Amino acid sequence: MIHNNFIALIITFVVALAWLRLCDFAAHRGWISSQLSRKIIHMGTGPLFVLCWLLYTDAASARWLAALVPFAITVQFALVGLGIMKDESAVKAMSRSGDRREILRGPLFYGIIFVVLTLVYWKDSPIGMVALMLMCGGDGLADVLGRSRGKMKIPWNRDKSWMGTLGMFLGGWLFAVGILAAYVAAGVFSGPWVSYLLGITVIAVAGTLIETLPIKDVDNITVTATAVILGHLLL
Repeated sequence: MIHNNFIALIITFVVALAWLRLCDFAAHRGWISSQLSRKIIHMGTGPLFVLCWLLYTDAASARWLAALVPFAITVQFALVGLGIMKDESAVKAMSRSGDRREILRGPLFYGIIFVVLTLVYWKDSPIGMVALMLMCGGDGLADVLGRSRGKMKIPWNRDKSWMGTLGMFLGGWLFAVGILAAYVAAGVFSGPWVSYLLGITVIAVAGTLIETLPIKDVDNITVTATAVILGHLLL
């Protein structure tokens, strides 16, 4: 913990922006595809941000300061998506087809959800963290595995594969377990961390099933909402 929340805020900004710029640069240079860059951003930004919460004190203003980070990034997403701000590397990194307007869907929802869950749950409850990790790790790994090995499709949604669905479960479960283990180790939540495994597993299974539904561009919302509702019952 850093005893000055403004210093913690600066560190959080630096970490988040460095990760975004690194992924943008890699995609712009052609080292990785825009699809892979988009998912690496999706998977990495969340855990880094949530781990940075450990730097903040328990002051009431801390969550508001921390929320400025995803808020600022979300505003940037909106400006780029609307064409007000020009950022070709960001468009290439976060869109599937190179159309800036795609940023106004998945990436924008991603940022808004981070702001809301940070303000509502913060370090007071594991509910928000688990929901965020399911969105980050689950959805991210689902896309990576689905694109590379997703030949066997799910009968009720031919855009989804069994391998991608497995990635959704494993990614969400592993990220959630990892974050809660870190918070238990830091003394924020009571242990042992294995006591959270059943709840996380049920939430990951439910989120995975919701993610397979044939609904486009809003899975960040539906998966997160499912995790939050079940979190109140199980965590």
